[in-house]
Amino acid sequence: MRPILQLAALAVAGLAGTLPASAETFRWSSATDPQTMDPHAVNAAPVTSFLNNVYEGLVRRDADMAIEPSLATAWAPLEGEDGWRFRLREGVTFHDGAAFTADDVLFSYERAASEESDVRSWFAPVTEVRVVDDTTIDFVTSAPNPLFPDSIANFLIMDREWAEANDAVRPARDAENAATRDANGTGPFRLVSRDPGIETVLEPFDGWWGVREHNITRAIFTPIGNAATGLAALLSGEIDMISPIPLQDVAQVEGREGFRVLEGLETRVIVLGFGHDREVLKYGADAGAPNPFLDARVRRAVALAIDVDTIGRVIMRGKSVPASQLLPAGLSGYSEANDAPIGFDEAGARALLAEAGYPDGFSFGLMCTNDRYINDEAVCRAIASMLARVGIDAELTVMPVRNYWEELRADNFDMYLLGWSPGTFDAEHPIRFLAATPNEETRVGSWNFGGYSSARVDALLPLVQQELDPAARQAMLDEIAAVLQAEVAYVPLYVEPLIWAAKANIDLVQRPDNFFMLRWVRVN
Repeated sequence: MRPILQLAALAVAGLAGTLPASAETFRWSSATDPQTMDPHAVNAAPVTSFLNNVYEGLVRRDADMAIEPSLATAWAPLEGEDGWRFRLREGVTFHDGAAFTADDVLFSYERAASEESDVRSWFAPVTEVRVVDDTTIDFVTSAPNPLFPDSIANFLIMDREWAEANDAVRPARDAENAATRDANGTGPFRLVSRDPGIETVLEPFDGWWGVREHNITRAIFTPIGNAATGLAALLSGEIDMISPIPLQDVAQVEGREGFRVLEGLETRVIVLGFGHDREVLKYGADAGAPNPFLDARVRRAVALAIDVDTIGRVIMRGKSVPASQLLPAGLSGYSEANDAPIGFDEAGARALLAEAGYPDGFSFGLMCTNDRYINDEAVCRAIASMLARVGIDAELTVMPVRNYWEELRADNFDMYLLGWSPGTFDAEHPIRFLAATPNEETRVGSWNFGGYSSARVDALLPLVQQELDPAARQAMLDEIAAVLQAEVAYVPLYVEPLIWAAKANIDLVQRPDNFFMLRWVRVN
């Protein structure tokens, strides 16, 4: 399988040179509106991607996904103890003119690591944060942590004084505060106005420390949930770029003069998750009956009953790639030893169900989004149809993503759809979030909605996090991948494609993490 980073379509054109003097308004759209402007309240790609234009972290990823300096200019392991020292960029100001210092980093850590934060698991290895001086800060970790700088690329920094003055000292995940609709970052764009679900307007921050590569004077984001409406808005000239577009419309856009399609593979794997930690089913005709998904044979039967190749060919129009693990091939830590997907075998699925005591199948509840992933509702309907062929009847519930995470966190499912893109581009990331036993104290397993638990995975995870020898580390990751496959902790389905469309006069960068960065946009 080709590496995901090679498959990503990086459209980088005309980013150097003299910028045009004319004012350029750039309008873009996506199906999902960011839920909040608070960088620590919701750990979801639509939020993090959007806010990377407004806020900044100590480090960031460049167009090729490599880690590079941002608010920190240098970092190195601490001497005499485990952890990292970051040297901060001088002369940086927030959008309101306040100076950026190490105290803002400390405050942002305290906020992001708080109980109210949705990103607190990023800081599970951290035992102490020390301000050395205004431009130096230390993150002390419980053990060697070579991936720590990579793991905080989306740790966005807020101004302590602004947050305190606006009563936004802690994130508001299930409520609102000043940081929910307003923002005060150090990034290349500042928030001008915000009408959730309708329109969000950004303008360049004249005091930004970085080199200006774009020529945008105003950027307007409009969420459009209906794919046909979004495409019509692009082709009529109302917007300049949209992500994604319906797969069936790729040829139409490519055939229209003045427009282009950008294609690649995202670093996101679409999976099915199970309710591992509940004794009975909650939905369907068999609600209240013992939970069949507690049996690994039933979980494997689900995997065997799903024809991923047909989903890829028919629903994803040949743009997706079957997955075998919680991350795509080509990323750090991917297990080549466990590369083969489970495969499609209806007869095998029926045999396993009979062996597990369900020769006539059963009924259950399947939860899915209808506006988060490409063709997500269609995929779930196809899965329900395929499962029905082996006697497993899914009571399908679909809903917008704005309500979805609350339902999953409330355990309102028997099985669910999830997409995961590893923020560190390393296998440790999905293991920590999806496969580790949920633990409030250590802050792992925070997106393990079904409560999957493996003592062996839990024992290996901290060793993986601190192992410096690549071969020894990969051997442990191979073992974890084998455990997850043997127990069918999840059913990996496919790697999601990236399908963007834009006017031909728009230069931009399509990164494989599906983050859209305005600082690389040029309107020609």
